[in-house]
Amino acid sequence: MASSSGQSEHESGDRNQQAKEQFLFPRSKYFGEFTPQNLAFNANLQEFARRVEFICALETNGKLSTHDAYDQIKDLWKKLKASKTALIDTPPPDPPELPDDNV
Repeated sequence: MASSSGQSEHESGDRNQQAKEQFLFPRSKYFGEFTPQNLAFNANLQEFARRVEFICALETNGKLSTHDAYDQIKDLWKKLKASKTALIDTPPPDPPELPDDNV
């Protein structure tokens, strides 16, 4: 009977961990035009926003200098711009030509 108790404690711990992660790292649904590139960029954009939020909180509470916060956000912005260029601004490659089925 100890194993079932341990399993319920484990399941409860998993639910608590999931609730913490959902609270700390919320994800919004994507409502735009679906393409793999748009979905990937949306995930990158959400990650950018989450990291900027944490950096701002650290700076506001005196755990990070204003200069360091600025540098970190600037670096994140450059990565987001590169992501946009690679995923959104660059047209997708043409699909490969497939051989005829009649061969």
